[in-house]
Amino acid sequence: MRPDRDRPFVDVAELVGDPSRARVYEHGWQSWSPTGIYPATGTSQRPADATAQTMVYRPGRPAPARGFQGEGLIAVQPAPHAPVHIWSSSAPERTVPSIRVRAERDRLVVSADSEVTVSVHDTGLGTALARWAESLAVRLGVGPVRPTPPVWCSWYCYWEAVTAEAVLANLDAIVDARLPVEVIQVDDGWEAGIGEWRAGGDWAGSLTGVAARVRDAGLRPGLWLAPFLVGARCTLAADHPDWLVGGADAGHNWGQDLAVLDITRPAAAEHLTGMLRALADAGFDYFKLDFLYAGALAGRRYADCSPEAAYREGLELIRAALPEGTTLVGCGAPLLPSIGLVDAMRVGPDVAGEGARETPERRPAAIRTGSARSFQHARWWVNDPDCLLLRPEVPDREEWAGYVSSSGGVAGFSDPVWQLDEWGLDTARRLLRPSSTEHVDLV
Repeated sequence: MRPDRDRPFVDVAELVGDPSRARVYEHGWQSWSPTGIYPATGTSQRPADATAQTMVYRPGRPAPARGFQGEGLIAVQPAPHAPVHIWSSSAPERTVPSIRVRAERDRLVVSADSEVTVSVHDTGLGTALARWAESLAVRLGVGPVRPTPPVWCSWYCYWEAVTAEAVLANLDAIVDARLPVEVIQVDDGWEAGIGEWRAGGDWAGSLTGVAARVRDAGLRPGLWLAPFLVGARCTLAADHPDWLVGGADAGHNWGQDLAVLDITRPAAAEHLTGMLRALADAGFDYFKLDFLYAGALAGRRYADCSPEAAYREGLELIRAALPEGTTLVGCGAPLLPSIGLVDAMRVGPDVAGEGARETPERRPAAIRTGSARSFQHARWWVNDPDCLLLRPEVPDREEWAGYVSSSGGVAGFSDPVWQLDEWGLDTARRLLRPSSTEHVDLV
């Protein structure tokens, strides 16, 4: 199958008029990719380096130096109050085209690297995107979107150094403070290795016990994993190199190069489903599935299929391996190919790096991208804006809490409970609630 980078762009439409009066809605590839509305004569954000192109933008498909490149979706409003033109993927379950818009002297030119569908809406941009999203949901058979429960997450508290003792201490503090949390989610740091989704280190003897303690408290145990990644240090990479997608480079993290599990190979698929069933048997029924972009990377697979089709097959495999009622939250995920296969979806970047105090600039970026994807909420899934940060050291916690509340999406927080002041505790009690199923449209 032809690699993405080899597909030529072909002009598919022109809109004649003054580009300085037009706006472009550009949709990024995955959860962390920038998304927003721009003046048509401008240029959207570009990755800082090749690693960011792979792990944040669309791998192997860099945007041009000027203009815009939407992944499976781009919209143009040629002038204020003019009809909105939307170009989109004809079949996102099979292929997601890159779609470009460039401004020329008296027109806007649209090009794409594979087949696109165009629709014209005599409405504002927000209503147009909402109607388009609803029609796509119907075509892909998306059922009613279920509310997701409020969550405590270990990530922005402990990063990869999370321990069972710390999780249980927060569980006790949540119960004592009567915070309306329903899920205790253990994030990265519990696993034996990236690609080895069994408990490692001190967690080897405590993961099942933590899940039991959470359930005894009347809450649900949740767990983080990156199901399609295989780290270079993972024993699977050495023992079963034929289980990896040939030529697929998933980037570099955790101090190692990252490869991709080929779930179209039956033995690899059986390996993944076996690990998932073991985690379900241990008591976990809420999973944050991270770095999902890896499953849609181009490369040599056992089956001859598009990367998008392989990715959807992987999500379907995960869903089928887990008991009915399990909650799946996508993250770092190609958005359009995920429709109908996850309960909730991260719709923006992480709100902090390792040290919430030092990276307040991430939260405005998360608000911009998440707001631009607000029309997806309750149509495709529950939008996940990322965690509340409620401790006093977070400099813009009030603004971020206001955005999370207005999103209607997943409500979770990631603070050591004993670090919360009166405002933090009151805000947690007020905002931690099941997600809304009401639409929140782009303005």
